[in-house]
Amino acid sequence: MITFSKQDFLKNIYKQKEKGNDSTSASYLADVLNVSNAAISDMSKKLSIDGLIHYRPYKGLVLTSQGEKEALKVLRRHRLWEMFLVKTLGMDWSEVHEEAENLEHLSSDQLMDKIDAFLDFPDFDPHGSPIPDRDGNMPDSPVLILLNKAKTGEEYKIARVMDSDNKIIKYLGKAGLVIGARIKIIDKFDFDNSINVLINGKEMILSEKVSKTIYLELLN
Repeated sequence: MITFSKQDFLKNIYKQKEKGNDSTSASYLADVLNVSNAAISDMSKKLSIDGLIHYRPYKGLVLTSQGEKEALKVLRRHRLWEMFLVKTLGMDWSEVHEEAENLEHLSSDQLMDKIDAFLDFPDFDPHGSPIPDRDGNMPDSPVLILLNKAKTGEEYKIARVMDSDNKIIKYLGKAGLVIGARIKIIDKFDFDNSINVLINGKEMILSEKVSKTIYLELLN
């Protein structure tokens, strides 16, 4: 059985792949998992022996096909739990990430199949992240672009937000920066990388930190 810590390790490598990164640095994992570089090195060796990652010291970490399969199982449980907590229990989208972090390790595949069916097989979680099916297949998804990379003058739709910081998610909800909301890029400011946007007929300035958490779909 793969331990909880190994599951977290694999899941976070896959999430970097979702962002378009070919590999994941040990320093990134140490930061996001809040452990030492030595602990990351030790875990990398173990997972390499298990055949779950390709590990070379001082090089980026890459999942094997088996490692990706295990990572997708964890992501499936996490994202289905987030959807269940929002849709069925009425929790706010800013509250469910930490709950799902715990539940993802304690749930059987059989239970998750039941929850998936109960929710009518959703393709995306409350934050717009794709939910793998029971075979590890991802739903079709449009090409997305980070808000901080969007073009001035273009109009987009918010399609996905990163869910790891509940304070930012709560802010996004209050500001109307929710999934499906239309947003137009008015101006960008080089001195601090903030962005002036039009959302729901109202202009607002978004910080660089916020703009790096929002993914957009271009509207034709």
